[in-house]
Amino acid sequence: MKSDLPKVLHEICGRPMLSYVLSACRLAGTDRLVVVVGHGKAQVMERYHRDHDITWVEQREQRGTGHAVLCCREALRDFRGSVLVIAGDMPLVRRETLVDLLETREQTHDALTMATTVLEAPKGYGRIVRDAQGALEAIVEDRDCTEAQKALTEVNPSYYCFDSAELFEALEAVQHNPATGECFLTDTVAILRRRGRGVSAHVTAPAEDAMGINSRLDIARVSRAMQDRLQLALINEGVTIVDPDNTWIEAEATVGKDTVIQPFSFIGAGATIGEGCTVGPFAYVANGETISGGTPVGASRLFGAASS
Repeated sequence: MKSDLPKVLHEICGRPMLSYVLSACRLAGTDRLVVVVGHGKAQVMERYHRDHDITWVEQREQRGTGHAVLCCREALRDFRGSVLVIAGDMPLVRRETLVDLLETREQTHDALTMATTVLEAPKGYGRIVRDAQGALEAIVEDRDCTEAQKALTEVNPSYYCFDSAELFEALEAVQHNPATGECFLTDTVAILRRRGRGVSAHVTAPAEDAMGINSRLDIARVSRAMQDRLQLALINEGVTIVDPDNTWIEAEATVGKDTVIQPFSFIGAGATIGEGCTVGPFAYVANGETISGGTPVGASRLFGAASS
């Protein structure tokens, strides 16, 4: 990211990307949140110091995804049931996908249920390998794929749901990569299969949701996708957005019905705009600002100006 800011604190539409992941988990009905931190842990923990439902776990050595989850064993020592595992840099994850994962695993009693998606250009993603009967056989990282496996378009967006006991037992058996010393969560698939445990993968994640973030360009692409979601939600509630491509509305902004948002307008995070307003063109509504119903908001509006 070429930044002093931890990746998960970079903002998507005015909100840290980690916040979207946490919200999706909460909305899916999770009982507790365990967040693994490493680089920049102090900044991350400070940003969420008011979130009292989070248990923080430190990964002192960066030894891969499997090792990160294994660090949570003590935090979940007394827990029995389904454990969702998701990366903190996947802000496009949807509540519906996580609910589907939880319900499917609890119906099948599989040791692992995971969501997959299909991409036209799967380069860079782990491929889902299935056996002759269509059952999940393995997840093969892009760099390790054979030519035949590279042609597979079903990929792993890293949305998992494990049985808690099976998860940590399988992780104990994962072999560390001899070259990097890392322990990969994806290796649990083969281990669980060898033990005769149920593993399954279902194409339930929309392709858009597989967009992770590893660069500033990825931030721009994911922000555009999130912006489309935010605007669509407002449109469905009776807001008119005259030119969506030239309007920017940040997360947690609320806009009343019959309000018209004209082109080249910006509405900041957490702003509240009442019903029947006209915003813009070329309007700026600051973060957290409140605009009363029926108010015209023109191009001359100043940051922090009082609303009537």
